Amino acid sequence: MTSPHLPLPPAQPRRIAFAGAPDDAVPALQALAEAGFEIPVVVTGAPRRRSRRGSDTPSPVAAAAQELGLPVSHDPADLAGCNADCAVVVAYGRLIGEDLLAVTPMLNLHFSLLPRWRGAAPVERALLAGDDRTGVSLMALEPALDAGPVYWRHEVPISPAGTAADLRRRLAHDGAQHLASSLTAGLGTPRPQSGEPTYARKLTPADRQIDWSHAAALIDRQIRVGGAWTTLDGERFIVREATPMSGEAEVPPGTLVDDAAATGDGLILLRTVQPSGRAALDARDWLRGARLPAGTRFG
Repeated sequence: MTSPHLPLPPAQPRRIAFAGAPDDAVPALQALAEAGFEIPVVVTGAPRRRSRRGSDTPSPVAAAAQELGLPVSHDPADLAGCNADCAVVVAYGRLIGEDLLAVTPMLNLHFSLLPRWRGAAPVERALLAGDDRTGVSLMALEPALDAGPVYWRHEVPISPAGTAADLRRRLAHDGAQHLASSLTAGLGTPRPQSGEPTYARKLTPADRQIDWSHAAALIDRQIRVGGAWTTLDGERFIVREATPMSGEAEVPPGTLVDDAAATGDGLILLRTVQPSGRAALDARDWLRGARLPAGTRFG
């Protein structure tokens, strides 16, 4: 059960506030609206500039709410001030204080099989760790990070070639459908999380830096997470897509071998790359134009 002093939502709430920000949260908002729930307020981050020369733009959740004709707020206090039966929180990006949790029951749609991968980057950490499956969980929100009791878990396999972006889209879609159907049918009683928790801290640039002495499988997972980088001639070089190859490399790790790079245990074929200051392009096109000398190494 949840903390004894925090309220639980009714089994079948009808008036549901919503909090979220990125694209990953949009399917849940849309699913609640399509299911006919009354949504008195959508709380999200304030508009912000997404490029140096661009103007301030609303978050994806704010844009979706406006399309649905729903009121938008940037103040989390409105989650508790709108007379909702409960609130649903999806990738909101801010901690919600216990004072608000004590007033309005809150549910959190989290993209992992709790208690594995509590925290900010559950999809990326599951992929980096080589997990063969992950999922989405619906839990009662508590002050402790992702520690609330769980109503249900929906398991999703991790494809050997799938990217973090692919996986997030699948989890967002499946989670949204399960959320709407479970709120319609009745939530039931949540159960405390069981098992050893692991924590998914936010990825840093160091987490994305390729160490070519590592195994090709690990480097492949870094690349599929997105933003994996190395250096070439002292400048940052991003590898967008690649495929591990069979066989051993007879050159030092990081060395270019035709359109592949040597790793600690073999080769990885470069498919899409992004040199410093340029757009992403096909690796073979880049190699033809770069005319690099034999023995060129990354890193």
